[in-house]
Amino acid sequence: MTTATGDRVAYDLYPSGTAGGTALVFVAGAGPFRATDPVTTETAERAAALGVTTLVFDRLGRGESPATGRLDLDRELAAVDAAIDVVGGKAALCGHSSGCAISLRAATRPGAAGERVSALALWEAPLESTAEETQDWADEIERRIDACDLAGATEHFMKDMPPEWLAGAKASPDWGRIAASVVSQRADAQALAWAQRALDDAALAPPVPVLATYGAETFPGMPEAAERIASVVPDGTAEQLPGAGHTWEPESMARRLATFLTT
Repeated sequence: MTTATGDRVAYDLYPSGTAGGTALVFVAGAGPFRATDPVTTETAERAAALGVTTLVFDRLGRGESPATGRLDLDRELAAVDAAIDVVGGKAALCGHSSGCAISLRAATRPGAAGERVSALALWEAPLESTAEETQDWADEIERRIDACDLAGATEHFMKDMPPEWLAGAKASPDWGRIAASVVSQRADAQALAWAQRALDDAALAPPVPVLATYGAETFPGMPEAAERIASVVPDGTAEQLPGAGHTWEPESMARRLATFLTT
């Protein structure tokens, strides 16, 4: 598919070649793309078997969606829009981690909620800081990307994640590729800064149902963030689902998504 900004985006559609009806677009967080994310692919396949048309795409600058220049939130939202067009012009969004913030922004733009975005399913949105802290963090990531300090930008992006994640990434022979991919995370940083401010100002109000979820084995702050999102949005529910390590369990997630979207 091609976005309104001219970017080419690779995707998989389930069932293959089918669009329309109840549809769901998965929006990845920082880092993953289809070839490295079998959990989302399996979930999409299982949800499709339950009657939901699903689409999984490679975020800009990742996998088979090569993109150059400034990969900001506006360009990423154009990719989400293109994905919605593929499935028939209206879909729910399932955001993972910082993909939750991108999904929230996509649903709150004029003309989007209700018309193009029908619902939001959010998995472990990392919105447990303050607006000021998140904005400072996002600004520093952008500063380092603009200075071509990609390793430094990656380290700063991961500074509040479990330290073994960064240590493992730096010890990997793919560290150079991992650091280079941080240019695609400018959109994540911008979206998280926007969402945290909207949440703190009680202005996070997508007029569609929101299911905010977190894993049974998760990190401090994830359950509290889900509960807070659910309490602020007009139609929100917070739920614990099977999952650990910031990742859901595909079978139970697919069943919950299908139920959420078809009831």
